[in-house]
Amino acid sequence: MLNSILLDGLALAGAGIGAGVAALAAGLGIGRIGSSAVESIARQPSESGKIQTAMLIAAALIEGVALFGVVVCLLIALA
Repeated sequence: MLNSILLDGLALAGAGIGAGVAALAAGLGIGRIGSSAVESIARQPSESGKIQTAMLIAAALIEGVALFGVVVCLLIALA
């Protein structure tokens, strides 16, 4: 009885930590992409359209991976 309660609590804590780490890593990655894009646009303003497009695609891919990680952690917590 106590073991199952402890196991459930640890599963919920692990899922919460996993979701938090996924969101934090995505935020750091997108922030780094944004800062690099701004620096690149400052160096080559004529290429700003291409740089911005590449930045948005990369940010969307990172956000998708982070969302997938959060969903997996929620599924673990609710199972």
